[in-house]
Formats: sequence, C-alpha cells, structure tokens
Amino acid sequence: MSHLRLYQTEWCPYCRMVTRAAERLGVHLELLNVDRDPTLRQMLVARRGRGTVPVLGIPRPEGEELLGESADIIAYLEKVASSAAPGP
Repeated sequence: MSHLRLYQTEWCPYCRMVTRAAERLGVHLELLNVDRDPTLRQMLVARRGRGTVPVLGIPRPEGEELLGESADIIAYLEKVASSAAPGP
C-alpha cells in the first residue's frame, strides 16, 4: 500500500473523523501536524490556495497529490482498504 500522509491538527474534528476512519479501515497514515510545522501549512496554501485541513497526501509518480475535504478523504481510504483486502 502507498505511503499516505494526513496534514492535520490535533484539535480539528474533521481530522479526528478521518483518523478514526483510517484506524477502522486498517489504513496507515503518517500524521503531519500543520500547527507544529508552519512550513507544512505554507505548502498547503501555496499548492491549494488555502491552509485548511484535513488534507490527504497521495503519492503519485508525478508528485504528491493533495486531496481535501474529510468526506472525500474517507471515501478514498475506503477504496484503498477494499483494494488491499484479501479476496475470497
């Protein structure tokens, strides 16, 4: 499975919703706290035009894709989990 990174804060309820979904689905996320490392938020603003979280970093051959919105992130994690699940 690819190395997924979640740009988040500890106090954000949407971030907690995503991390709980990842745990439930068995998908490992590297958690990156944008409050502790301001360069991460600056990168989000530069690449997305805003610094809101959660944002999922998805590795791609052409570079990291950034996916925002908790519902979209959870839907993506569900696809990842279902594709990694062993077949019958």
